[in-house]
Amino acid sequence: MESLLPLAEIVGARLKARGETIAIAESSTGGLISAALLSVGGASAYFRGGSVIYTAYARSGFLEIPNPLPAPIERASTEPYALLLADTVRGRLSSTWGLGETGATGPTGNRYGDKAGHTCIALTGPGFSKAITLETGSPDRIANMRAFGVRAMELIREALG
Repeated sequence: MESLLPLAEIVGARLKARGETIAIAESSTGGLISAALLSVGGASAYFRGGSVIYTAYARSGFLEIPNPLPAPIERASTEPYALLLADTVRGRLSSTWGLGETGATGPTGNRYGDKAGHTCIALTGPGFSKAITLETGSPDRIANMRAFGVRAMELIREALG
């Protein structure tokens, strides 16, 4: 948390200064990204909302993304799926930015064959669309959640300049 919360303060300040908003659809971070953004005073100025899309039920219920996934996306825990989450949550909450995160925190991998410590994070916004993959190589669930959250916050910071 020592790294995550200071990053959230920077991101929150930049979003407020720009008059922009963000919406989050996260999976393996379990709400940690949203919680970090909400830890900043005045978050209501920029935080439109967030959801933990940990299951196909949540994906369908909160974002109305069907199961099976729309072609050409074959499965979760991929960059195209993270982009779908980011674009969908951004549109549904009419926010400037949308962030999607999907992965396997551990201690084991996921049902798609990804090892623990795998995540894909995507951010979409005005003239910006980027997806990245992070592999920590660690089975430590909590450490992975933190690492994924930090990398997501770094991606937002990078996009905001």
